Amino acid sequence: MADPSSYRPRPGDIPDSPGVYRFRDEHRRVIYVGKAKSLRQRLANYFQDLANLHPRTRTMVTTAASVEWTVVSTEVEALQLEYSWIKEYDPRFNVKYRDDKSYPYLAVTMSEQFPRVQVMRGHKKKGVRYFGPYAHAWAIRDTVDLLLRVFPVRTCSAGVFKNAARTGRPCLLGYIGKCSAPCVGRITPEDHQELAEEFCDFMAGRTGTYLRRLEKQMMEAAEEMEYERAARLRDDIEALKKAMEKNAVVLADATDADLIAVAEDELEAAVQIFHVRGGRVRGQRGWVTDKVEEVTTGALVEHALQQLYGEESGDAVPKEVLVPALPEPVEPVQEWLTGRRGANVSLRIPQRGDKKALMETVQRNAQQALALHKTKRASDLTTRSRALEEIAEALDLDSAPLRIECYDISHLQGEDVVASMVVFEDGLQRKSEYRRFQIKGFAGQDDVRSMHEVITRRFKRYLAEKERTGEWADGSLADGSLAEGSGTGGPGTDGSPADGDGALTDSPGSDSLVTDSLKDDDGRPKKFAYPPQLVVVDGGQPQVAAARRALDELGIDDIAVCGLAKRLEEVWVPGEDDPVVLPRTSEGLYLLQRVRDEAHRFAITYQRTKRTKRFRAGPLDDVPGLGETRKQALIKHFGSVRKLRSATIEQIQEVPGIGRKTAETIAVALAQAAPAAPAVNTATGEIIEDEEPDTTGGSSGEPVTAGVPDERRGQET
Repeated sequence: MADPSSYRPRPGDIPDSPGVYRFRDEHRRVIYVGKAKSLRQRLANYFQDLANLHPRTRTMVTTAASVEWTVVSTEVEALQLEYSWIKEYDPRFNVKYRDDKSYPYLAVTMSEQFPRVQVMRGHKKKGVRYFGPYAHAWAIRDTVDLLLRVFPVRTCSAGVFKNAARTGRPCLLGYIGKCSAPCVGRITPEDHQELAEEFCDFMAGRTGTYLRRLEKQMMEAAEEMEYERAARLRDDIEALKKAMEKNAVVLADATDADLIAVAEDELEAAVQIFHVRGGRVRGQRGWVTDKVEEVTTGALVEHALQQLYGEESGDAVPKEVLVPALPEPVEPVQEWLTGRRGANVSLRIPQRGDKKALMETVQRNAQQALALHKTKRASDLTTRSRALEEIAEALDLDSAPLRIECYDISHLQGEDVVASMVVFEDGLQRKSEYRRFQIKGFAGQDDVRSMHEVITRRFKRYLAEKERTGEWADGSLADGSLAEGSGTGGPGTDGSPADGDGALTDSPGSDSLVTDSLKDDDGRPKKFAYPPQLVVVDGGQPQVAAARRALDELGIDDIAVCGLAKRLEEVWVPGEDDPVVLPRTSEGLYLLQRVRDEAHRFAITYQRTKRTKRFRAGPLDDVPGLGETRKQALIKHFGSVRKLRSATIEQIQEVPGIGRKTAETIAVALAQAAPAAPAVNTATGEIIEDEEPDTTGGSSGEPVTAGVPDERRGQET
């Protein structure tokens, strides 16, 4: 590992002008390529105190053994040279996008004497016009099959073409009118070239002019009583419209644009691109990259633009490129795109309207692509085994932690403080074992104290059940203080196993590993069949110390504890002043991050559910013994809580399931409860009268506008 000061150039030797620089290792291999508006200022950032550098940047400069640079005239030239060198050297520390699949394109070989329409994958070739990419090859073939009726362009391979020319007999498509049969001279090379140009124009989105021309020809044929020709033109128009319908209209103004969205975490990023031509989505593709260096969203967008348009020109670069964040600075990138297109290109962030809505769709696709990439990676048995072994080695465990439990605390400015517990077994999620907790021991915000309470409650129950039965826990504590994992509560109940993501139940047979010895008398799997080998907490030293202290107070010394801090992804262990730093490429670190992120998601979901439930609470919630079904029946019968409040006891008894005693209790509760403040339409200032039936799914018909949570009031953690 080299000392950066050993190869640091003197500041006076570095020019203060735009340029591109390369870091090389001791074997002269290029490991990083970058560009700068001022080489002197940019390179000075790499040679500061190592403690001030980002860990990934620190790794890069200590791996390098030399640095060199090339001066250019403008920032645009620097951008072009950076792209060329990245393609040439493939540096290990640069952002490198890799396709998450091999995308098929609809290609037209315009450089051939008789252009051919076909499906192509891989690198683009000169003299070939591409459309797409498409998600599936069959989608291309369906579209081409419809268009060949109107544009009978050659689709056969070179071998089939030569054989037909030799025998003087066209293929089947030539006989049924879906090929102009240039192989046997039915069309001249010039006319076939023009036919291919019309095909490309239609695929490029210039459809309106051609459809209007066909409609005019159809009307003229009908006026001249050439009804067969008119019918054929009518069918051609229908075929073209059907082909157009395969691409949904997303922008009504026939816009040509590419929309780029980025979903990222600390280690990886997924990029999704929607190609919109003529207002329709003509193609979609996605990339995934490892974030080897510290890089912003704007820088990720810049690298995506380089890869997307680095070898394109003309109409392949659209008039408008919509992105989630602008590169810094944006002017050179925009000028470079304009040069690639040969005309002005608008690079901007959509702010409103249809384009912003479409960008949100692209963003969701990017998030799903990143989640799918993580799922595929985590599902690999070899990878998971290696991850568990790396964790065991890093934390000095006796064996791989086959069961990992992770805990996270969530609240909104100290209100509705909750915690989550997620379980990973053999590196995979075990959602049926997820649990969630309400913090009961104190009020207010104290993550350390909350963590201590949650760990204590979870393992106190485990010990109590172990002592009572000699087996692993499945019921409540002897003192009845814990309801977690009982499985009797509905959504939002402390310890409920569901959060709306799916049925997270402990039904018989749901896990093939459950044996009779791990079941209750009624056959249901026990809630905590065995303790974890590793407890992970979301946080640093204070949270880890709290978790360890809770286990020590319970006399548990055979469960390892660690914490994962978000800022630098450091792994903290009890009693150590310095964190354990796992390598950036470590599968063990990746697994710990997945566990931590899942615990955070589960806690946030529960916290939002409780907050929403609190905001929607009504006077009927305080009536003892009145369940959700009868509350809904009351609201349905009377239409609103206001009308119910004015009803007599006899009128309340008319509701099915409501007896005299319950009706009296309801009447007393409503009389004691102060009427809710009127709801206000914040857009018009109009007071909303409570006369309509409750259709919100809440527990009462009272207006809830005044209680709608404002996300800007505070930050969820």
